[in-house]
Amino acid sequence: MKKHAVLFICTGNICRSPTAHTLLMHKARAAGFEVEVDSAAISDEERGNPPDPRSVAEARRRGIEMHAHRARQVRTDDFARFDLIVGMTTHHCAALRRLAPTGTAGKVHMFTEFADGIEGDVPDPWYGGQKDFIEVFDLIDRGVDGLLAKLQADAH
Repeated sequence: MKKHAVLFICTGNICRSPTAHTLLMHKARAAGFEVEVDSAAISDEERGNPPDPRSVAEARRRGIEMHAHRARQVRTDDFARFDLIVGMTTHHCAALRRLAPTGTAGKVHMFTEFADGIEGDVPDPWYGGQKDFIEVFDLIDRGVDGLLAKLQADAH
């Protein structure tokens, strides 16, 4: 069985992408499914910073410890390392396709492709309050469920 590798991308790599990273690791482990997961940013503005405390708090409230993480910017070598590179917004996906080495842009997918019944961008909760982090966590939770189901189906 092929081990999949997934990279989640958001703007600063401190809210949405580390949440998706943590949730996919958590759910895959619970399902006994092996997957390599990482997350990164389009921007370098948060490089080296830990996840937003509000993201950490929401994960913890749900009984999930956010993995040790420091924000990093996406690199061109990520396109060779990962099977799926999943952007949280159309802007992220467009930026990723511009960065993608020849022949790798097909690895770029919009996160909500995997969230049944949800379309468009995953909103950035950073500018809002805890309620925004709860809503985004719920949306990411649904998308991760869909992505994990797809990975498991593709593995068989």
